Amino acid sequence: MTVREPRLHMVAIDDLRPTQMTVGLREVEARRAQWRKAGDEKQADILGNHMVPVIQGPRDRFFVIDHHHLCRALIEAGQREVEITVVVNLSRLEKEAFWVFMDNKGWLHPYDAEGKRRTWEDLPRRIADMADDPYRSLAGGLRRAGGFAKDTTPFAEFLWADFLRRRIKPNRVVRHFEKALDDAMSLARSRDADFLPGWCGPVD
Repeated sequence: MTVREPRLHMVAIDDLRPTQMTVGLREVEARRAQWRKAGDEKQADILGNHMVPVIQGPRDRFFVIDHHHLCRALIEAGQREVEITVVVNLSRLEKEAFWVFMDNKGWLHPYDAEGKRRTWEDLPRRIADMADDPYRSLAGGLRRAGGFAKDTTPFAEFLWADFLRRRIKPNRVVRHFEKALDDAMSLARSRDADFLPGWCGPVD
């Protein structure tokens, strides 16, 4: 059983290292809007209820394994620090052994905005440097609309994003997002999607 070690002090978001290459900027904007609407007390609650899980890696750097969108939204909203919780300390590992372990544990998602796998060396060094993947935003919108259920599978939304990427043209997602969301809902209810985490389509 993994024991998390909460660090009760705040850590600069800019010092955190991402373990994925992209975010959905529509998702980021939605979280940023929620943050701005919250008062000081509610913002404190958000930070307290969303401690960022990290892996402590080589040179004692902290690698984020969840809440990338929240961290990006907080940066853009002017919040500079978050509380973190250390899932496991791997600082004693050499760099290549660290990344092999991260990959095999499902804590790494080195896929670019076109859904192509890259090496860990291509990962951005800062949360602010992650690229936009419109299909990740489409997957997030689909989940909120009830197209699939929230699931504990690592990077579940990215699996949905890749599924949608192969079936809906980029121009439609970028220029006609709501129409693309309708297309995504139809696809999500089909048997073609029944292998994906959280699928809740029709059952015979």
